[in-house]
Amino acid sequence: MMSKEYKALTLPKLGWDKQSISASFGRLVAEPLEPGFGVTLGNAMRRVLLGAIEGTAVTSIVVKGVNNEFSSIPGVVEDLMQIVLNIKQIVIKNNTNTSGKMKLSVSSAKTVTVADIICDEHLEVLNHDHVIAHVSQGGVLDIEFTVESGRGYHVAKWPLGQSLQEDGRIYLDAMFSPVRNVTCNVEKTRVGKDIDFDKMTLEITTNGSIAPVEALNYAVSVLRTQFEQFLGGSEIPFNEISCQEVNVNPVDVVEVEDFGLKGVSLELLMKPIDELEFSARAHNCLINADIRRVIDLVNFTEDEGLKIKNFGRKSLDEVKEILRSLGLHLGMDIKEEVVVKALQKQSK
Repeated sequence: MMSKEYKALTLPKLGWDKQSISASFGRLVAEPLEPGFGVTLGNAMRRVLLGAIEGTAVTSIVVKGVNNEFSSIPGVVEDLMQIVLNIKQIVIKNNTNTSGKMKLSVSSAKTVTVADIICDEHLEVLNHDHVIAHVSQGGVLDIEFTVESGRGYHVAKWPLGQSLQEDGRIYLDAMFSPVRNVTCNVEKTRVGKDIDFDKMTLEITTNGSIAPVEALNYAVSVLRTQFEQFLGGSEIPFNEISCQEVNVNPVDVVEVEDFGLKGVSLELLMKPIDELEFSARAHNCLINADIRRVIDLVNFTEDEGLKIKNFGRKSLDEVKEILRSLGLHLGMDIKEEVVVKALQKQSK
């Protein structure tokens, strides 16, 4: 039986912005993507990030001396309704994703914050400065919290037909999702002479209980698991096919990896810059500075580039963008003799 030959797909390179990444924010850039894939993949990941990531929240409380959420507590400034709203904003990190308990007990005049809560060992509260209530002299605030894990938004699980619970338990609506906001921006990028490939920028903001990198990994795992159920036969090995297409020759890859790169043809480094289709201004400035080949260009630093006569920031950005689309960048310090030696070995 004859086997089919499939066309390779363009595999994107992913990079997190190291300058802005934190425990609660991350900016991911993925490029180049197949035309149209930026919106397709970006929307799918955004939907899953916002609605399918597991998180932890308080689902019920027992307040000493109170049996419903419309009560007031002697010696406490806020009524229970306001306290419940404050409790819903507690950010909890759950190291095991299992249920647990938290305890708060205050019997003196003070501003009660999340820092006053005592947790089970697998739980950790993060927003310590968040105010829960204000207790005056002689007041007592004693709360037991039940914490659970889940996905998305769940309404309070009140038992049917029971308005008051025997243990005074009050059930809360819970927003489990730790992802607060996701924005996806798609623009066109260049790959060689083709200009219709996609560049996707994904910005993920969480409540700090999960890192953006971890949240994205979870979302992609969910999508992959769901998509696998639609396979009606053997999966087409596009990863293998596409890698073979990019890595034209094993010698190229090994040699260029020495410079911290992967999948870049050695022949490309020795090509004249005329083939990169720079604007006339940028091209002429580079030629006048005796930069005639790609290897000459990538060995130039950004500071050296700005010193070229009539070569401004706009031209520099143009050069950086085209090099980036080829997997290259300025200041690579690639030794020409190493490239020549590798090419000679390849020709043999």
